[in-house]
Amino acid sequence: MAKQHAPRFLAIVQDSKSRVRECTIQDLKSRIDDQEKLTIIDVREESEFAAGHIPGAIHLGKGIIERDIESVVADTNQEILLYCGGGFRSVLAADNLQRMGYQNVISVDGGWRGWTESGYPVAK
Repeated sequence: MAKQHAPRFLAIVQDSKSRVRECTIQDLKSRIDDQEKLTIIDVREESEFAAGHIPGAIHLGKGIIERDIESVVADTNQEILLYCGGGFRSVLAADNLQRMGYQNVISVDGGWRGWTESGYPVAK
């Protein structure tokens, strides 16, 4: 059952979506299968990441990503794919990274929920 989000939260998500590029879970899986060199960042909570994550993803939770991104991705032109539980936290984080000057940020719509529902591989 999908979580019911508060209207004001959904409003800021929709506002961010107007500025952020998104891709689907299937797009991400295809790129992984093609063995593209990707920077995939999981912005969920540490406990969520520890329970399972997309193979190859690194963890920078939404609460710290703005503080720590430059030590992980110094090049503001490098492509960064962000995901969360369903695609809302990642779009908010992507919007902030763009405000910090990152030019090639993509939020993965569907997030972890879409990944696992599709039966794709999981790392722990």
